[in-house]
Amino acid sequence: MAHMKSAIKRIRTSREANLRNRSRISEIKTIEKKLRAAVEANDAAAVELARKFASILDKAAKVGTIHANRAANKKSQADKLIASMAK
Repeated sequence: MAHMKSAIKRIRTSREANLRNRSRISEIKTIEKKLRAAVEANDAAAVELARKFASILDKAAKVGTIHANRAANKKSQADKLIASMAK
């Protein structure tokens, strides 16, 4: 266990950040699953879900929860899903 005040604070802040990051990543996974299910069902709401998914990915990348390239790759995958639905 840490004894210095700064080390104790660092442990506390890293735990809080870990909880925030886990929450964001969980939200990303949930929306991605909903998007894939909507595309399979040819649901018209899939386009709106893709827009929301892209927004959440951008926010997560902006604050450093996920890498910017990973967010870009996920958005590209979502766009391909939406395009495949249109065919």
